[in-house]
Amino acid sequence: MRTLPLLLSASLPASLLLLAASASAQTVPAQTEPSLQPGAPSISSVQVRAPARGLRIRDEQARNIVGNYAMSNGWYLKVRPALRHIDATIDNDKRLRLFPVSRYTFASSDGNVTMEFNRGSTGEDMVMSYMPDPRLAQRVVISSSLAQR
Repeated sequence: MRTLPLLLSASLPASLLLLAASASAQTVPAQTEPSLQPGAPSISSVQVRAPARGLRIRDEQARNIVGNYAMSNGWYLKVRPALRHIDATIDNDKRLRLFPVSRYTFASSDGNVTMEFNRGSTGEDMVMSYMPDPRLAQRVVISSSLAQR
């Protein structure tokens, strides 16, 4: 009875060795030039260019977004507009610089933080979304109302 488990355990590495020996790899030659044959799929490219200068924040926009916001998670957000960006400070952390992507939507240069202002029925609400870790497919969305101007 004891010889059967010993026999099976001894034959297991041998069977794995046989499987590995029978396996073979195939190499596919690399294509160095695009195929110019008719019917071959064509390669397309897209070029994206940023505007030479960023969008300017108008006075009306600045009046609608400046202020201190009480975030739904307990954070305190302070927003100060400049000519071509806004500076946002959460609690006493370092300042975030966000650039306009549309009239009331701003994003960080790396795209990890976005803020949408002038929301709600009175225009005093905002929504912030951010990626806590760029390696994860997760985005956190926090809403806020204007605490004071």
